[in-house]
Amino acid sequence: MTSNFNLQPDFLENEITKLIPLEEKHFEALFEAASDPLIWEQNPVKDRYQREGFKTFFEIIISKSSFLILDKQTNEIMGTTSFYDYNPEKSSVGIGYTFITRKFWGGPYNKSNKKILIDYAFQYVDSVLFHVGAENFRSQKAVLKLGAEKINDMVFQINGVDVPYFEYELRKS
Repeated sequence: MTSNFNLQPDFLENEITKLIPLEEKHFEALFEAASDPLIWEQNPVKDRYQREGFKTFFEIIISKSSFLILDKQTNEIMGTTSFYDYNPEKSSVGIGYTFITRKFWGGPYNKSNKKILIDYAFQYVDSVLFHVGAENFRSQKAVLKLGAEKINDMVFQINGVDVPYFEYELRKS
């Protein structure tokens, strides 16, 4: 197992999606993609479809190892996703801060971009973690479909409020 885990490689792709490092210059286009209230209805932070709420989210993700998710065929922005909380001692990394636009819901897209990140991460770690809001049933279903198991109940403080979360783990087989 090699230890040079680059959490933000220049380019990851498969036949469906490609991931490129998120940059400040992507703000407007990503905000436009995110400005649908239905994307955020099950998220613990529901105002991310508004400019101020999204700006707060963007400031968080730009400080992580985040990617812009693009449709490989059209280069259309699908959303964003991130690696975070890399822990070499526990051989784990989180994948999250993800959203995809409704146009790409229900198809192969979420699984595709998660698979790119998971396959890449498993070259360096044994465990991938997902933290999902307790009321975010869509995302819970999605991580279970990936084969992850719920391992923990957690509480995160978001804007000064305690928010219940579930932690899921996918182990390298």
